[in-house]
Amino acid sequence: MSLPTVPNIDPNITIDREKAIDLLLTSIAMEEIGLSHIINAEGEKIQAVVENFKKSDHADITNLIYVNANVADTLKRVIQKQILLDFKLDDVKELIEGLDGE
Repeated sequence: MSLPTVPNIDPNITIDREKAIDLLLTSIAMEEIGLSHIINAEGEKIQAVVENFKKSDHADITNLIYVNANVADTLKRVIQKQILLDFKLDDVKELIEGLDGE
């Protein structure tokens, strides 16, 4: 999976409103990609722990419970970030509507 490209920005750059909106949408997309990687990693973590649990002769359920709680906490943080990104996207949509109305 590749990341979107962001233009080279130095302190002296001037951008118009439309380009600023494009950059905002790009930042949202990049954050969404990052969150998808976190979700995938958490799924792989659970799969690895379950596989080890199945293979172990003296398996301890405590480890499964610990990992489950850890993943649940991480996903809770991902959901919080997702909500913030949704608010950010709503704000950008308002900017786009304002741009269309000009």
